[in-house]
Amino acid sequence: MEQANSMPIDYLPIFIQLLVAVGFGVSTIIITHLIGPKVRTENKLGAFESGIEVVGNARQPFSIKYFLVAILFVIFDVEVIFMYPWAVNFRDMGLQGLIEMFIFMGLLLLGFIYVIKKKALSWD
Repeated sequence: MEQANSMPIDYLPIFIQLLVAVGFGVSTIIITHLIGPKVRTENKLGAFESGIEVVGNARQPFSIKYFLVAILFVIFDVEVIFMYPWAVNFRDMGLQGLIEMFIFMGLLLLGFIYVIKKKALSWD
């Protein structure tokens, strides 16, 4: 069997693609800045949030519950993503793959029970 030796010239297409992508991004930003409108009114420079007029200080503290729920959603969502490769290949993995997935699901369930017991998902 022949071994494939990687030469620096083999990476030339990747380098060219990287240059084109970066060049496109930078040139788009520069061109839109040069040809874009330059009208600066008080309305345009004012803060705007979802069509609602800003009232009060923007630096008021948020409840940590909001961020905690967001982080928990991301964690459990990523955990579910790990199940797709298993679902595609579960027949090839046999009994060992099934046992490993049950262990994974058990740990996921334990984490969810812990979150429920700590009342991290309650908004009160």
